[in-house]
Amino acid sequence: MSTSDATPATTSSDAHPRFAEALRVLGLDVEVRRFPDATRTAVEAAAAIGCELSQIVKSLIFQADGVPVLVLMDGASRVDMELVRSELGAGKVERARADLVRETTGYAIGGVPPFGHRTKTRVLADRGLLGHTVVWAAAGTPHTVFPLDPQSLVTYAGGTVADVREQTV
Repeated sequence: MSTSDATPATTSSDAHPRFAEALRVLGLDVEVRRFPDATRTAVEAAAAIGCELSQIVKSLIFQADGVPVLVLMDGASRVDMELVRSELGAGKVERARADLVRETTGYAIGGVPPFGHRTKTRVLADRGLLGHTVVWAAAGTPHTVFPLDPQSLVTYAGGTVADVREQTV
């Protein structure tokens, strides 16, 4: 599917209502694109948008000593939980279960945006995201995405830039 297959929104009305409200409160006017097929995975999103896999932002919830933390990672990389543990000074870091993701963010896995969550959580953004001019993130549903420059995305998410990407040998 190419980018032209999407129906670009002129407002945030295609976004999840909670996320659309977050955009309004922030005064952020972004183009939310809705796709007929889900963009639940980074691979699906990159194919639908027509961008590099590394331009997709994965918003992933982990638990650090039982406390939810959001990690923003590029779609081509994996999170190194040991680096997250070290960055947070935590004893144990593990991936959150689907019910905790929904409870913490207000969104289902596959549609979690980088901000506009139900609860305030600590946010780590992998430094690799800053290597792009534009990145694409979920707009609260598995069918919607929006573009933003990565530094603004980190700022709106209240994130701390860190090196938490799994290194390939």
